[in-house]
Amino acid sequence: MEEPQRGIRALYTASTVTVYQAYSPDIGLPAVREGRFPATWKRDRMTWIKPSFLWMMYRCGWGTKAGQETVLAVEISRSGFEWALRHACLSSYVRGVHPDRSTWQRQVKRAPARVQWDPERDLHLRPLPYRSLQLGLSGEAVRHYADEWTVAISDVTPLARDIHALVNDGDLDSAAQLLPQERPYPAGDELLTQLRP
Repeated sequence: MEEPQRGIRALYTASTVTVYQAYSPDIGLPAVREGRFPATWKRDRMTWIKPSFLWMMYRCGWGTKAGQETVLAVEISRSGFEWALRHACLSSYVRGVHPDRSTWQRQVKRAPARVQWDPERDLHLRPLPYRSLQLGLSGEAVRHYADEWTVAISDVTPLARDIHALVNDGDLDSAAQLLPQERPYPAGDELLTQLRP
């Protein structure tokens, strides 16, 4: 089956969706221990969440980049995730989607969430011909994410290392079997109506 050019693929249950972030151990480890982000986590900054495990691996270098050594799987409520998408705008101006640049600028200032489309990655972290969702949260969305939507936080750094080691050994089949089982997200097309260039 051919992948849509832009779509939400994620690990999800009936009530939650898993997104990924990577932090330094001084933020990531307390978040895992406490099941919530620690006081040192900045609530006044935009935070980007990624439903794609491999895109997160590309971003954090399999958990080896400075300040991104702890890879978190954050289970959030589907209702919160969908709220963010309904209140999001595209992170950049697209002719034909927005009436004009100034309208987009007003939208992006008001919106508590932003959508960005980045090339999905394969096990070698090379770009694939379709794109995955990154969702930026700011203002009230960050507070909802931290205080209401987050159901569980787990450390998937060991999983990242195991998969990376298998890739380095050339055992792509075993590496692929360890990947989170991401599937097309229900109602994704409906939620993304205004968020696809």
